Amino acid sequence: MKKIMLKCFLSCLYLINGCLTVKANVKPNTLFSKNMVLQQGVKVPVWGKADEGEQVTVSFAGQKVSTITKQGKWMVELKPLKADESPKKLLIEGKNRIEIDSVLVGEVWICSGQSNMEMVLGKSWPLPITNVQQEIANAKYPSIRQFSIQKRVSDTLVWDANGSWTACDTSTAKNFTAVGYFFARDLYNHFHVPIGLIFAAWGGTPAERWTPRDALSADTGLKKIVDAYNLSVKQYPLERAKYKEEEAALLAKWVADTLAASQAHKTIPRKPSAPANPLGGAGGIYNYMINPIIPYAIKGVIWYQGEADRDKSEQYKRLFPTLINAWRTNFGQGQFPFLFAMIAPWMNQSPLIREAQLFTLSKVPNTAMASTIDCGDSLNIHPPHKQPVGARLAIAARALAYNEKIEFAGPMYDSEKIVGNKIEITYTHVGKGLESKSGDLIGFAIAGEDKKFIPVTAVIKGNRVEVSHPNISSPKYVRFGWANFPKINLYNKDGLPAVPFRTDKD
Repeated sequence: MKKIMLKCFLSCLYLINGCLTVKANVKPNTLFSKNMVLQQGVKVPVWGKADEGEQVTVSFAGQKVSTITKQGKWMVELKPLKADESPKKLLIEGKNRIEIDSVLVGEVWICSGQSNMEMVLGKSWPLPITNVQQEIANAKYPSIRQFSIQKRVSDTLVWDANGSWTACDTSTAKNFTAVGYFFARDLYNHFHVPIGLIFAAWGGTPAERWTPRDALSADTGLKKIVDAYNLSVKQYPLERAKYKEEEAALLAKWVADTLAASQAHKTIPRKPSAPANPLGGAGGIYNYMINPIIPYAIKGVIWYQGEADRDKSEQYKRLFPTLINAWRTNFGQGQFPFLFAMIAPWMNQSPLIREAQLFTLSKVPNTAMASTIDCGDSLNIHPPHKQPVGARLAIAARALAYNEKIEFAGPMYDSEKIVGNKIEITYTHVGKGLESKSGDLIGFAIAGEDKKFIPVTAVIKGNRVEVSHPNISSPKYVRFGWANFPKINLYNKDGLPAVPFRTDKD
């Protein structure tokens, strides 16, 4: 009996001691873990959790900074660091000691958006990334690191996404975002400094889910998104209960309708299903996948998203700038570069969403858009040719983030002038000059007052393009690349394709 009591006493003692130990442990956000990349040239926040009043000390590269835990959280700032490819240790000490190995200092970029950013090198969507086997075999870049965030939503702000860093090599590259990898590879080969990618992307997600809810509510034109979300959350239990009551009858009817349709060689009706839980709608992805990485020191963002908003292009003109401005405000690191890929052409992709992206480009400072007009696939919303997308985003980064005096965008419409029966179009971003990649210029159409557009052959005149048609004596409007899947061949001599536009917006 005494032995049993002693055993119980020791077990309790071990349990209490274990609980006290867990409680006492300093816990950094998982961003601060093995293989991480810290941003060079700026103050670097490091943060985590610990016991109230506990002193926490962070040591790295000759610096040692301490703070006192308040409300269970702590944060210190390291002074600006210099880029360094030699792995170092970051030490965090409180009541316990944490050593974080293989830490590099370089450039950190967030890679976010939906499926065309989510596409990883080693997976087919449904086609594999162009030349994927050779790309993976050549992916020997230990100084390129990726922090991967799980796809989850939350109705409240989350503190830690519980991600992890991975160094790039031939065995791990398959799990790297393809666009992000090609972007990082080009930057690394140009600057030879470590590149850190924070990979937070989710296919099929509209921009409203990536936008902080308070930013949506503060905008009179976007508040309706939050109102609709709140209503759907309120109604969901009732709708689910109603479906459960009617499920048997609905399924029975579906079976009968399916049999009838099959016999009549008609389309099979869709099987009834329970209403989807709306949790994590407005701002829900931001809460889980973006908030936990704030205020990690970054250089900027590359973004590939908008396919899910293609039927809401007018709303997107308001929503996308709101997202960018909210992220910049919440990170508290100024107007960092926000570089985005134009939505690639596809047979069901309206040009209106590309026009909405162009609107954001004109309204939000320190942004750039990489044209993908020549990288699409008419049958595939996930075109496999991702190398030019990453390369053009890297060129934009070199210009906006690193102040290189290079051309970083394809020719963009600036103005037009009607001269007799011709329209003369002037461009920005002509770079070294305009050129046709193959034969006569295609992709242009003009119309008179009736807005009946006729395709025309265009002619390059210096840094302008001249369009006309013998059957239109008084042209008024011009379009370029204005189709779901256009064919164009106008580039600047820097190798970047012209951006679609239209002048008939009245």
